[in-house]
Amino acid sequence: MSTQAIHHIDVASAERMVNDFSCVVKSIPLLGGEQTDDEYRKALELIEFMIDRDDLENPLFEPLAAKISEYENHSTEFSVLNQRLADTPQGVAVLRTLMDQYGLRAADLAAELGSKSNVSNILSGRRALTVQHIKALAERFHIPAQAFIG
Repeated sequence: MSTQAIHHIDVASAERMVNDFSCVVKSIPLLGGEQTDDEYRKALELIEFMIDRDDLENPLFEPLAAKISEYENHSTEFSVLNQRLADTPQGVAVLRTLMDQYGLRAADLAAELGSKSNVSNILSGRRALTVQHIKALAERFHIPAQAFIG
């Protein structure tokens, strides 16, 4: 048996700790109960602050990111966007992301996808990516063809 004394927390100290923690949580955007657009924007700013400071191990980061995600998944403000994303084929979503990352326009992918109008038709969902398109895009961006298939 250890010779160290066992210390107990008295009721007043426990109540003070619980109350202090509750007050802190209520002061954090989206964690304090309010689910408003203003709270959402403040939460995004707080997450960006932690990311800019490379403070991703902060115990606040994960619960705050989860609350932001929950807000985006359930808010009527995001319902149209969420449905559009769900309806977008994976290959088109990957292609749009790559175009954005590389600053490309439809004309920039004409060699891989046939023509500028063909690129526009693929991005709008009027045409699907073919096996030939996928191979050409995978080669251009040096990523696995599987990234376009989903």
